[in-house]
Amino acid sequence: MHSLEDLSTALLKAAKDAGADAADTLAIEGTSLAIDVRGGALEQAERSEGIDLGLRVFVGHRQACVSASNTSERTIAEMAERAIAMAKEAPEDPHAGLAKPDQLAQAFDISVLELTDPRDEPTAADLQDAANRAEAAALAIKGVTQAQGASAGYSHRRMHLAASNGFSAGYTRTDHSLSCVAISGEGLKMEREYDGDHRIFREDMRSAEDIGTRAGERAVARAGAKKPPTGAFPVVYDERISSSLIGHLMSAMSGSAITRGTSWLRESMGTQVLPEALSVIENPHRPRATGTRPFDAEGLPTQTRAFVQDGKLTSWILDLATARKLGLASTGNAQRGTSAPPSPGLTNLALTQGVQSKDQILAEMGTGLLVTGMIGSSINPNTGDYSRGASGFWVENGDIAYPVNECTLAGYLRDMLLNIAPANDARVHLSRVVPSLRVEGLTLAGA
Repeated sequence: MHSLEDLSTALLKAAKDAGADAADTLAIEGTSLAIDVRGGALEQAERSEGIDLGLRVFVGHRQACVSASNTSERTIAEMAERAIAMAKEAPEDPHAGLAKPDQLAQAFDISVLELTDPRDEPTAADLQDAANRAEAAALAIKGVTQAQGASAGYSHRRMHLAASNGFSAGYTRTDHSLSCVAISGEGLKMEREYDGDHRIFREDMRSAEDIGTRAGERAVARAGAKKPPTGAFPVVYDERISSSLIGHLMSAMSGSAITRGTSWLRESMGTQVLPEALSVIENPHRPRATGTRPFDAEGLPTQTRAFVQDGKLTSWILDLATARKLGLASTGNAQRGTSAPPSPGLTNLALTQGVQSKDQILAEMGTGLLVTGMIGSSINPNTGDYSRGASGFWVENGDIAYPVNECTLAGYLRDMLLNIAPANDARVHLSRVVPSLRVEGLTLAGA
């Protein structure tokens, strides 16, 4: 079998021979293994191996993308011919095009990023054993009526990016995962909860017993959930789901939304979007973090950047095309798959942590809602109007009073984000390092 670099070189040559003015390729080779268990028995086992090839060609300012999972010479030639034919029919885009050679990442040490676990891949029996132990630990918790199951997985992927502008580089990454779902109660009073872990190195994984126990304890804590009162109350977003709130902010900062004029932040560059003490920092080079990468999907260098500094919006999230449309420079945030052109995306983010624990910000909140789960989403990207289903715990006088479900949170993202107060409980190994957040200015619809 040819190497990914050889396949990329062949694709670029085929594109040039077919009439492309420029081209780039993305080749991904991977192995994945997934095991599901239920009731102590194997429910499903999947293993997949394969290669995906993606080719993007430019004919003038027209571009087209094609993909395939066959590496034969005939397939490579047909990909190039099909891409050229598609590009000739595509509309012109004056902003489409590859990076200039002097924009490309020149030197990087992939080894220091620790993206690959050197240990042998786990066997199916290893994964099944971990899933069984997690499920058994959940079922051992008094009050757990059943386990919906446990899942364990592993993947090993190699990627190579190459372009006719001279860029050619790749890297390998591994992923280990384990999760468990537990249920308390019976019939219409059943409550479902989960826990899990996802790491690059197996040695960093939490134990199966810890994951199952925590899933069971969370399910039991939700027994007897009911609707909370309706009204305007402060809300604490638990660390498990608080990154979703910051995610809405980052989505509004995407170059794609800004260039389309569909972002509620479109006129907000340089203005206050978070409290003054808070910043949002992207660090694409954190070792052993799932979002880490040495270069972006257009071959540009990645770098640490403050998208929000001391509460003020300082930069959009840009790839080359959106940057050109705005008359700016790319922030090195291009992401892509094999079948589509690049678009802006993020790597590892961290929000400034506070000094108080979650218990302390709950005590300061007094009476309100601690949100631990979210259901559905209705976010107006143009206005920032926010509405989401939620579940969690009602808090009275700073203490958890009872579990709640079937409620809706509504507000306006700009006001919500300007009135957040962070705790100090973010898990620093995650790609999104966001602590629990107390938020003012929300309307709660419950009973």
